[in-house]
Amino acid sequence: MYKKLKVLVTGGSGFIGKNLIRNLLNKPDHEVFNIDKNSLDNEIFKVRNITSNKNYNFFKCDLYERKDLIKDILFQIKPNLIINLAAETHVDRSIDNPDIFVNNNVIGTLNLLEASRNLYMQMPDDWQKKFLFYHAGTDEVYGSALENEYFNEESQYKPRSPYSASKASCNSLVQSWFHTYNLPIIIGNCSNNFGPFQFPEKLIPLAIYKVLTNQRIPLYGNGKAIRDWIYVDDHVNAILRIIESGKPGDSYCIGGNNLKTNNEIIKDVCQILDKELQPTDSYINLISYVEDRPGHDKRYALDIKKIRNNLGWQPKYSYKDALKSTVEWYLSNKKWCEQKLIHANYNCERLGLN
Repeated sequence: MYKKLKVLVTGGSGFIGKNLIRNLLNKPDHEVFNIDKNSLDNEIFKVRNITSNKNYNFFKCDLYERKDLIKDILFQIKPNLIINLAAETHVDRSIDNPDIFVNNNVIGTLNLLEASRNLYMQMPDDWQKKFLFYHAGTDEVYGSALENEYFNEESQYKPRSPYSASKASCNSLVQSWFHTYNLPIIIGNCSNNFGPFQFPEKLIPLAIYKVLTNQRIPLYGNGKAIRDWIYVDDHVNAILRIIESGKPGDSYCIGGNNLKTNNEIIKDVCQILDKELQPTDSYINLISYVEDRPGHDKRYALDIKKIRNNLGWQPKYSYKDALKSTVEWYLSNKKWCEQKLIHANYNCERLGLN
């Protein structure tokens, strides 16, 4: 579909954004524009020589606060493709500050949609035919799955946290801009990601950081909450496949076919660290169970038949190998984790319990 295009990535300095932009810049005829309200993470881009790439451009902009600037940027760039990754994503913080999630996820998406619609309506027909707005969603919009239940694209939204409610809301906005304004959109609802660059408030990197600093690893309740884990490069490949071959107006569930309890995930992480660091006692002994959080979803599970059958995509990375390489990345980047946690000034005992 696309041979040469301008790609605008919102939230490109985040975890998935970094990995996506790295992939996009491997295509020499792709020009990539990153909009993010946080420019602090660009040091990783500098290390990887991304900021010096002539096809990479960065704009510091808050989608919630600067809708005027968003419109100016879009009309300046005239992107063929917009990939909206910008979002507040952590359930615990959404419980403490739900207004931040509504503002950034719902109003921020609204502002981006309106700027995109204004641009789309003023562009010629041949440009419109190639334009696409991709929106990154989450499996959490479907709520908690029953035992042996798998959600698909037709499943009803039943969000149970301020975070998932904000994502269900912005998904609905994106869908309505297709039906009301004919803006070509596609939504990808993905399961739990893991891999390099993930902010250390999330379960896997926080557990690694806790081990490296000899702290307890907190797990909510009995640790039996189940998530479907997908390596970030598989998610990136799914996004690119959907953009290439997906049908405008559709949504796709993206999962790793890799359901694990939090207990299983953390024990796997600890066993890798045991082999790497050779402690006297296993790091598994650092696991500490804490009071469960309000409205904690017990199980997420996605049916990926649609994206597999219609688009020919399925996860290709081995969970075992991907987890090992992820742990090794954090072992080599402990200082990065410390800087992120200090900058965020979060209470670490409330972090990483997703």
